[in-house]
Amino acid sequence: MAGVSVQAFRRQGRRFGAGLVCSEMVSCAGLQHGNERTLGYLRISADERPLAVQIFGADPDVMADAARMVEAAGADIVDVNFGCPVRKVTKTGAGATLLDDREQACRIVSSVAEAVSVPVTVKMRRGLENGSRACLDVGPRLVDAGAASLTLHPRSAKQMYTGEADHSLTAELVELVDVPVVASGDVTSRARARAILATTGASAVMVGRAAQGNPWALREILESEAAEPSREEVVAELLLFIRETVRELGERRATSFLKKFYGWYLGRGRFPRPFKQELVRLETLEEVEQRLLAAAPGAAGVLARLEAKLPDGEDDVVLDLPISIYGGG
Repeated sequence: MAGVSVQAFRRQGRRFGAGLVCSEMVSCAGLQHGNERTLGYLRISADERPLAVQIFGADPDVMADAARMVEAAGADIVDVNFGCPVRKVTKTGAGATLLDDREQACRIVSSVAEAVSVPVTVKMRRGLENGSRACLDVGPRLVDAGAASLTLHPRSAKQMYTGEADHSLTAELVELVDVPVVASGDVTSRARARAILATTGASAVMVGRAAQGNPWALREILESEAAEPSREEVVAELLLFIRETVRELGERRATSFLKKFYGWYLGRGRFPRPFKQELVRLETLEEVEQRLLAAAPGAAGVLARLEAKLPDGEDDVVLDLPISIYGGG
């Protein structure tokens, strides 16, 4: 969920019922070098907890130092990423690459687990190549090294997000370990979530892409409330997301960052396709807000009610770090 799971996204997930939310991947090397944008991930709001902060890297000592910073920032869980399939991550020996380097993967988990007092969890894929069963070999070893829970997205790194997640592997992993296993991949509806839980024995499911611009998917999965949101509700949630993202990233970064969200919110037949394209071409977020309110005037009242329920931010945890502009996206 890199480039998606900013604080505004996580807080929204909690409002719609998610039991646990997770940050984007945080580069341990970036934390080590005091990269300002990376340090921006370590800002935690009280209303997004419990929160897992996910870290990635290839050096056990650097990962341990990063985990200490994450714990100090207030994270409830340190999650270690052994699943990212993106080349710029895997070429450094991090992410899904570590599934083919079991000894190093175990050293990392052991080092991180010894460094912090909060639970350490691991997110992984099935392996690098299609058909790989590496997760079933490395999973139990990671538990022995100190992992308190495993999350499995049973696609290969090569597969990226194509095809289907093979949750028969999830079921096998559940039988191999004595810690909770979270099933990730293709969790798009209540029916699908229940089927995955029933056939795998997993303790929970993780929702990712299905909630992009669609927090109502969480409500449907949790409560079987399948009614489509009104246009006013959609616009109000998008406007709140825009405002919270500006607060988080600053207007300059937020303006380009938010463009992909317009299609996610306004798609699914909620608004005509040309409307989304019109928003993308607007130069300022003020213009975007004006156009959205013109399309759904009743959204202003819904937005006011949503904002009235938000905390004032005084309980945000901000480390004493050299962050002049918060840049967590």
